[in-house]
Amino acid sequence: CPQQKTLYIRTEQHINNLIIFILLVESLKREMSKDSDTALFLKSMEDHDLIERVRVTIQNAHVFKLPPRQTVSVGWRGADWKDKVWQGTVKVVERGDMTAVLLVDRTKGSIFAVCPVREGSIDRCVDSSRYFVLRIENATGRHMFIGVAFNERNDAFDFNTALEDSRREKEAELMPVKPFSGPTKDYSIKEGEKIRVNIPKLAGGSGNDDDSDFPLAFSNTASLSPTSAAKKNGRKSSGGSKKGLLLAPSAKDTPRRAR
Repeated sequence: CPQQKTLYIRTEQHINNLIIFILLVESLKREMSKDSDTALFLKSMEDHDLIERVRVTIQNAHVFKLPPRQTVSVGWRGADWKDKVWQGTVKVVERGDMTAVLLVDRTKGSIFAVCPVREGSIDRCVDSSRYFVLRIENATGRHMFIGVAFNERNDAFDFNTALEDSRREKEAELMPVKPFSGPTKDYSIKEGEKIRVNIPKLAGGSGNDDDSDFPLAFSNTASLSPTSAAKKNGRKSSGGSKKGLLLAPSAKDTPRRAR
């Protein structure tokens, strides 16, 4: 009967839609039950056996509430920030394989906010190198964007450098080291083999088996200048151009680098 066949098809479609809905609900439950990056980082701070690395500590930083942006393509402008909400210490901390920017109270030492470092969590302003935008996150995964400003450009430079060093080191750890697959050669001395070393004699040497037959660097006149050493051996100096003589050091030393 065509009516029964149509009813069967509609019932089957409803069952499929119900199954898809149940799967979506279960997936959402798993995502909600999963700990956020901030929760994982805060839990790691309870593990005293885990190595903690503080890349930079900046004592004086200002946090602002961000005003709405006019256009997303223009970027953030620090000059538009007027509503200051907090002032304290900023730290870039690594624990295990996680990196986070911590906003810490200067007097109590309590954590004001956590910004897990990942792609897109930190942005720079277009009008100043001292202003940054951080994506802070709480333990439940809810997030918001705040503005962070530093008084000195050196502090902003140290903050940005710490983040870049952390990123580069983590990328280097993920790159596999290829083992050497080329041919190997045995350079060890076999049993019975000997090594002969020929030490040239100075020009005009007397042929005696004393230290005058060796180069100037190995004789007992190494502390003398080439001219005085040549006079001691009864020879005229030729400006240090003969084979075996050491050249006199240059009078101009390498200039000191500016700090």
